[in-house]
Amino acid sequence: MTGTSNHPEQRVGIIGLGVMGRPMARHLAAAHGSVAITSRRPKHQVIADLTSGTNTPASVFRWNSNTSDMATDCDAILLMLPDLPQIRECLEGPGGLLAGLAHRPSQSPALLLIIGSTCSAVGVRQLAAELHEQFGERVNVVDAPVSGGEDGAEAGALSLMLGGTASSCARAAEVLAPCGTPVRLGEVGSGQVAKACNQLVVGATIFALGEASVLAERSGLDLAVMWDLLGGGYASSRLLDSRKERLVTNDDSPSGAIKYLLKDLQSAQEIARDTAVNTTLLPTLEKAVLEVIKAGLGARDLSVTKRFTAER
Repeated sequence: MTGTSNHPEQRVGIIGLGVMGRPMARHLAAAHGSVAITSRRPKHQVIADLTSGTNTPASVFRWNSNTSDMATDCDAILLMLPDLPQIRECLEGPGGLLAGLAHRPSQSPALLLIIGSTCSAVGVRQLAAELHEQFGERVNVVDAPVSGGEDGAEAGALSLMLGGTASSCARAAEVLAPCGTPVRLGEVGSGQVAKACNQLVVGATIFALGEASVLAERSGLDLAVMWDLLGGGYASSRLLDSRKERLVTNDDSPSGAIKYLLKDLQSAQEIARDTAVNTTLLPTLEKAVLEVIKAGLGARDLSVTKRFTAER
């Protein structure tokens, strides 16, 4: 499902201008003509971050002095916040998005909230149900966690996993198409389930790559030659392609910190309990990430699994 102009032009906004949100904001502004933004940081600092090192003009960013104003300045808002507590804080209270709904013209389309954060599928469903009970069709929720990392965000090549009604996901897909490939996977929460599955595979793969690298090196193999060879077989993966050089050169400098896997794996555990799935890998991976964090390596890149294995 990608954008196909089945809906009137939507005024788009984004809240959460971090490592992922900044490049996504640039893509949204370029595709939609402008994008509304807000931040607790000073306007000049935020605009400087968004435009630094790019050809993006400052004029494409519509500044809102507070969060509640976004509800009237936008038809669709992408939330790229750390987790559900931050999302609820953004929505609730006298200065929150929901307070701004009171000033939203009655003829305006439903406010589309796109939750790009990776968080609990159960929690997202609960939030969507609460908003529907309180606001009815005035607010529609789509969860849309992403995969592809900072590189994918910069390139506009993210995988965007959508959960929500067919009509809401169609709107969200048109908004998000400049950032990558949006695909609807089911009702609200389905995107988070897909992201949890994605992170289960990522977690299992990166620990396997780290352990295999140590096994090979201590056996006297040339690691670069081995991974070039195995990359042409069943051991190949996008993760191997992106981390091969790091594994060979022992570079686990911060980028895509492994500590963030913990929350994702815990969300997967929650889904497993909710669906009565007796998992084998999930508990082991959660324990392994906890050990990495306790070893003081949580802020390192995913490829730190090699160092973690070597130093145990």
